[in-house]
Amino acid sequence: MKYDIIVLGSGPGGYVAAIRAAQLGFKTAVIEKESLGGVCLNWGCIPTKALLKSAQVFDYLKHASDYGLTVSDFDKDFSAVVQRSRGVADGMSKGIQFLMKKNKIDVIEGYGTLKPGKKIAVKSNDNTTEYSADHIIIATGARSRELPNLPQDGKKVIGYRQAMTLENQPKSMIVVGSGAIGVEFAHFYNSMGTDVTIVEYLPNIVPLEDEDISKQMERSMKKAGVKIMTGSSVERIDTSGSGVKAFVKTSKGEETIEADVLLSAVGIKTNLENIGLEDVGIATDRDKILVNDFYQTNIPGYYAIGDVVPGPALAHVASAEGITCVEKIAGMQVDPIDYGNIPGCTYATPEIASVGLTEKQAKEKGYELKVGKFPFTASGKAKAAGTPDGFVKVIFDAKYGEWLGCHMIGAGVTDMIAEAVVARKLETTGHEVLKAIHPHPTMSEAVMEAVADAYGEVIHL
Repeated sequence: MKYDIIVLGSGPGGYVAAIRAAQLGFKTAVIEKESLGGVCLNWGCIPTKALLKSAQVFDYLKHASDYGLTVSDFDKDFSAVVQRSRGVADGMSKGIQFLMKKNKIDVIEGYGTLKPGKKIAVKSNDNTTEYSADHIIIATGARSRELPNLPQDGKKVIGYRQAMTLENQPKSMIVVGSGAIGVEFAHFYNSMGTDVTIVEYLPNIVPLEDEDISKQMERSMKKAGVKIMTGSSVERIDTSGSGVKAFVKTSKGEETIEADVLLSAVGIKTNLENIGLEDVGIATDRDKILVNDFYQTNIPGYYAIGDVVPGPALAHVASAEGITCVEKIAGMQVDPIDYGNIPGCTYATPEIASVGLTEKQAKEKGYELKVGKFPFTASGKAKAAGTPDGFVKVIFDAKYGEWLGCHMIGAGVTDMIAEAVVARKLETTGHEVLKAIHPHPTMSEAVMEAVADAYGEVIHL
């Protein structure tokens, strides 16, 4: 079977690349060993948001009296919460099936291995079929990273997959790592009533965020009852008893924590093994495939996108890379992706959203700064909604007014960050944001207020 483009992997990089290829008239196929949509739709972004929504509704019920409501009898059904999440994921995966049919993309089920000469061998059950294409796009994604001292057994020491589908809710949980995956699961289980302890090696939780955001997140999570140990590392574990014992090295010495389950959320490992990279001669470095600005590998006709290439391992990045890669193959005029303008989101409570430089990074680059901050305690919409935690922080270059960074923590901020992304793409200055009238009362007007604060014109502080 001969195609114009074959995509290996159907996650948010792979399926999006395939659809764009089909739109541009290429005869296209996707190879998938598991479920269409990859980790994002089936085991990542989508089902976790369903779990977090259940946690949010449960929190609302617990605080109904804050809104003048009386709810006398309510409880959670943990298995039903998990079941709802799986149902949402399954529905989204079926949606990808529909999109494949609509765009006349062949879906080849099985395990794909790259071969020289722009070929892929696909094993399904006991049969192996070879396919060829003018262009092969590798989009095999990543999985939960395992540390030697935290071997995952799927029961007492788990990764994100098991955390999404536990049969019974644990009474206690240790979460190792406080990136997006770690804090989202910590928040979910804490909301459901599990006793949660976060262990983070670095000095701040959500360590990639602006320091002010990290500090606010720690305050909010501690207020919600999550125990947090920063500057700490799990040196070894003991799973011989009924639960798991973690021996944690802290600045004060070693401490032992016991829990029913330990969730290892220490990052991801790319799926590069056993896909034929060595046979083809495709160059890799530090667990990533090396590519140029348009995702061409060192071997003509082979491309790579998403988590397997350098850059942020985010679904929206993989999708953008897939589109850029295919449009370049089609001979279109394409600009390389600006990796300095990629938004990052964390969907715990409060949510975190950010784009661009942190204040520390901007100072290190030598900029003279104008920094503005607007707390949601001063927002009418936030107060009315009962969500006053958090703030919007903006960072501008004092000389030219360039919007260097935007960092938000609060209710619904993941839906607000796009304003900053688009404005930065359009090279908007602080004064232009300030003079763009924002609707009242909304959470989003906090962006305008933060900019006003940066320029000494804030009204509501």
